[in-house]
Amino acid sequence: MSSAIFTPSNQVKLTNVSVVKLKKAGKRFEVACYKNKIFDYRSKAERDLDQVLQIHAVFVNVSKGQLARKEDLMEAFGTADLDKVIIEILERGEVQAGERERDSQSDSLLREIVNIIASKCVNPMTRTPYPPVIVEKALASIHFTPNPKKSAKQQALECIKRLSATKDFPITRARIRLSIELPEARLDDVLNSLISCIEGEEQVDDQKYRIKVLTEPMNYKQIIDHVRQLNGTVHIESLREVQEQDVNYL
Repeated sequence: MSSAIFTPSNQVKLTNVSVVKLKKAGKRFEVACYKNKIFDYRSKAERDLDQVLQIHAVFVNVSKGQLARKEDLMEAFGTADLDKVIIEILERGEVQAGERERDSQSDSLLREIVNIIASKCVNPMTRTPYPPVIVEKALASIHFTPNPKKSAKQQALECIKRLSATKDFPITRARIRLSIELPEARLDDVLNSLISCIEGEEQVDDQKYRIKVLTEPMNYKQIIDHVRQLNGTVHIESLREVQEQDVNYL
């Protein structure tokens, strides 16, 4: 797509443009937006249409400057109200980007996925994390390509599963060390199902026992909720294998 677009009616030059397209009732409708503003709009960081749109209009072809007819808007959207039509296109349409921009977005998404995996996982034999460059090479070996329609976190989870299934790249999620204090010196069946192993136990006082355990970070919230029901508390004992943000796991 050209970086400069002209409308025949007034020869207004549009630059730094992203086109959002929506097919409905067998017809194509487009709006011209400022780059990145469409994502701000969808994340609700920007709600002013004038800040999002290059031209407050609906097109059938932005690059040719061909405006949509009111009759077509009525047929497809049930209204000729531009704001209502534009909002639907912005919320449901497909964002078109140039090849260079797509490559840049893909590279950025890949880096985010790689960094998530590198921060959430370790080599199970050494219990140490992999450098991002090693993770990226591993993803290349399984022919992974980022999907722009999926979140980085979702794709990172999928990649971890795929890498775990390979024989050439040992990988596992990093574990977190917790100290659980309970009125009784034992873990019930629920807690036993959520922890990886017990590392130690001690009596704190006449009414409190401390049990040190290892668990997967994704179990942290469930452990806290259950321990509270048992009138106990949970403390992070050590983060040697994980970073603090891993407590809020994927």
